[in-house]
Amino acid sequence: MPIKKTDKHITFRGVALTIPVEQHVCKVCGLEAGSADQTADIQQTISDYYRKKVGLLTGQEIREQRRKIKLTQSGLAKLLDVGIASIKRWETGLVQSKSMNSALRMAFKNKMSTDDCTGNRTFSIPRIRLVLEAFAAALKKDLLVEGDKMLYSAKYLWYADKVSYRNTGRSMTGATYAVLPLGPQLNNYKDLIKDIMHANTKTEEPLTKEELAIISKIAAAFPKKKDIYDAAHREVIWKRRAKGEMIPYSDAVELTEI
Repeated sequence: MPIKKTDKHITFRGVALTIPVEQHVCKVCGLEAGSADQTADIQQTISDYYRKKVGLLTGQEIREQRRKIKLTQSGLAKLLDVGIASIKRWETGLVQSKSMNSALRMAFKNKMSTDDCTGNRTFSIPRIRLVLEAFAAALKKDLLVEGDKMLYSAKYLWYADKVSYRNTGRSMTGATYAVLPLGPQLNNYKDLIKDIMHANTKTEEPLTKEELAIISKIAAAFPKKKDIYDAAHREVIWKRRAKGEMIPYSDAVELTEI
C-alpha cells in the first residue's frame, strides 16, 4: 500500500486536535495501516500538538532548552530530582504534569534550585510512609487506606514538610507539591500511592525527635481531616499560585495556619 499524508481530527485528553499523519492507505478499500515506527511517530505528534495547545513544553522544546543550558538528560533529572527515565519519556512523547512543566521552565530559567523543589533532602517514598505512620499514631486514625487518593494525607504531609523546612532548613521527605483545586497535593500522587502503600521503611533514616515534635504539633492543631483541609485552603502560598504550579519550599516562611 502507498504512503499517504493526511490530516486527522482527534480528541486527546478532552482537547480537539488536527494532526498530520503519514500512513499506508489501501487504494481499493481505504484501509489505513502503519508500521511500528509510524505508530510511534503519530503518538509523539499527538503528544506534542496537545502540549503546545495547552501551554506545555513539547519534547523538542525540552531537548532544545536542556541543550541550551548545557545539561545532559542525567543532569536535568538530578536538578529536578526525578529519574532519568522521566526526562527521556518527556522528550519522546510522554506528557508531563503541569507542575513538572513549571519545574522544567524554572530550571531552564535558573529560577529554582533543586533545594527549593525538594527542601534540601533527596526525595524518599519510604520517608513519606514513615511520616504518615507517625501522623496515624498521633491522630489515632489510619491515613494509608487502599483506594485513598491522598486528599487529606497529602495535606498532613505538606504541612510536615513545609514546617520542617521553615524550622530546620530541611524537609522531612523531599517531596514536591503542586497546586490543585482541592488544595496542595503531592506531585504525581497518582503514580506514587501504590509505592507509598508498600514502601519498606526498615532501612530508611528514622524521624528525628524534632521531626516527631513537628508532627505532634500539626496533629494537635488539626485533629480532624476537615481541619487540615480547610487550613490548607486558607494558606496564601497555595491561593496565589496557578493550578498545576509547584509550591516552592521558600514559601514556607509565609505559612499562617501553624
